[in-house]
Amino acid sequence: MILVTGATGSFGKSAIHHLLSQGVPSAEIAALVRDPQKAEELQALGIELRVGDYLDIDSLDRAFHGVDQLLFVSGSEIETREQQHAKVVQAAVSAGVKHIVYTSFMRKEGPSAIDFLQDTHIKTENRIKESGITYTILQNALYLDLLPMFIGENVADTATIFLPAESGESSSVLRDELAEAAARVLTTEGHENKVYPLVNSESVSYGQIAEKLSDIHEKEIQYHSPSEAVFKEKMQAAGVPDAYIQLISAFSVAQANDELSLKDDTLEKLLGRKPTGLQEFLTSVANCK
Repeated sequence: MILVTGATGSFGKSAIHHLLSQGVPSAEIAALVRDPQKAEELQALGIELRVGDYLDIDSLDRAFHGVDQLLFVSGSEIETREQQHAKVVQAAVSAGVKHIVYTSFMRKEGPSAIDFLQDTHIKTENRIKESGITYTILQNALYLDLLPMFIGENVADTATIFLPAESGESSSVLRDELAEAAARVLTTEGHENKVYPLVNSESVSYGQIAEKLSDIHEKEIQYHSPSEAVFKEKMQAAGVPDAYIQLISAFSVAQANDELSLKDDTLEKLLGRKPTGLQEFLTSVANCK
């Protein structure tokens, strides 16, 4: 039995669909959900729903019963994520789960501008490794799907990308392709006790993004990289929420520091093709408007 956590979220739901498309019978897939009413689509596909919450160890103990492989999708609640993840690993040990596939985040050695994100992932990876359970750690790149949030949904109108990322590059990947890779790890051999950096075949800067957008929209899109302080000041003056400013700023500085760019072909090998590139993604987003 394969259990997918966070099954009503975009990643978990996508992973389940890829498991099905790769020939895993629906009767051999279970979905961990907090609210079964939000998982009616999965239930209609024959997926068993198991109700559980990352903070409720008893519910996890029940949900993990009889599970062989666990796709552990990391939690999104940063404030409580460390506590949540510790309970998931504890329950997996108690239930006798044989293999954990964990969705972590890519990283390089040294201090990070996104320590608030990295710290919990590092601790969770260590807990999994120390648990004695066979593991596969997926160190996923930043989702390419989030690019419109960084550059602005109306960038074609503003004609400006304004981020403190300097000339740094990112190896971002579509979330669906990372979910597909997770499904392939769960359905093929040779991934035991491996750590996989899953990044795109290309790394691009915001300057390159501006150039490609200029071609697509047939107008000049400019990229300006202010200091972090100026960026925050401008965003605050524009009434942008502080939490949003801090998030965008941190990832931009991480990109400026070359934390979001990595050369590795593991994802390409798992997918059996090159991941979706920037040009294709930007064109598809533009055509949807």
